[in-house]
Amino acid sequence: MLRLRKRLPVVIAAMALSVASFAAQPAVAAPSQPQAKAQSKVMAYFADWDVYARNYHVKDIETSGSADKLTHINFAFGNVAGGQCTAGDPWADSDQPYDAAGSVSGVADSTAPGALHGSFNQLLELKKLHPGLKVIWSFGGWTWSAGFTEAAKNPAAFADSCYNLVNNPRWAGLFDGIDIDWEYPNACGLVCDTSGPKAFTSVVSALRAKFGGKKLITAAITADGTPGGKIAATDYASASKYLDWYNVMTYDYFVAGASPAGPTAPHSPVRSYAGIPTAGFYADAAIQRLRASGVPSSKMLLGLGFYGRGWDGVTQKQPGGSATGPAPGTYEAGVEDYKVLKTTCPSNGLIAGTAYAKCGSQWWSYDTPATAASKAGYAKSRGLGGVFAWELSGDTANAELLKAIAPHC
Repeated sequence: MLRLRKRLPVVIAAMALSVASFAAQPAVAAPSQPQAKAQSKVMAYFADWDVYARNYHVKDIETSGSADKLTHINFAFGNVAGGQCTAGDPWADSDQPYDAAGSVSGVADSTAPGALHGSFNQLLELKKLHPGLKVIWSFGGWTWSAGFTEAAKNPAAFADSCYNLVNNPRWAGLFDGIDIDWEYPNACGLVCDTSGPKAFTSVVSALRAKFGGKKLITAAITADGTPGGKIAATDYASASKYLDWYNVMTYDYFVAGASPAGPTAPHSPVRSYAGIPTAGFYADAAIQRLRASGVPSSKMLLGLGFYGRGWDGVTQKQPGGSATGPAPGTYEAGVEDYKVLKTTCPSNGLIAGTAYAKCGSQWWSYDTPATAASKAGYAKSRGLGGVFAWELSGDTANAELLKAIAPHC
């Protein structure tokens, strides 16, 4: 079935400021005032397209043991079109019927006219098994963020459309909130937005006014820690007053799609290291910069990738080597799931709080259970609100990564 290809959220230097403009500067110092104690959250994305080629379904969240470890699931993605929230894939989301074998409950979907099917019904069944689990509908993402520019022209109308869709009676009780994944307000992602530094605040404040205080409102945001980078392009501190938390996308810093000739570099470093290609492209720089701008630590979740980024034609084991292009990937060149890489290219090096592997001519960076647990520990030590992962289908069938993370949150 031909479908729109939705890419992972990325922070690529080539899509915004030139690398030459990123002068090496010291990381922004963290505020000295005490931070509020965080309420730890363990969130992961479930992508609606996983039910196709990946053959990963809501039932797998249960059978893998992931559901026992999660506090929240972000359902990705809803579209933003014509200034409104719209469904991303109605067939996968609400119309695809499940038989008894594929159902979370072990009971086939109802055949009654208008009955709810698809991942939405399966998520409702999952919530019955785990009453404390919250599900949030995420809108936008890399491919569909262009629609936010139009939405920002009339935030109230946008909020009305989102409220009506999220609270549609057909899937009543499913969604506990809404997530805005705008890549990136007043900056460049797949397209460039020029709505201004206050546009994001206008959108999320309108959502809060419409949804009230009982629904969660969150946002996935840039982790560009460079001076004058994407964090500086938007008033994230003011917007945070209307949000429950930010999902800080601390991954995809260095990818073969942006630099096919290298240098090889870890896509999700926690800290800087000697030879890092771009100063400020690491998690701690982003967290410190957001804190310094006025975003509370407890309103930030640290992002982890359940996948790796890789180059081919590499001869040097250590980061910084040259390459001939992206390494082959199952679904996209330069990208592969952890569950595959752990066997095909086991990690044999560590750098800046994450793992890497050189096998043959390929070079990959990705998180292992050990580095994922360490990152969760970092988040806790900084008083962050928890961690989140993109996305569940990349983990093993017994949820190795998620089970390594949860005890440290």
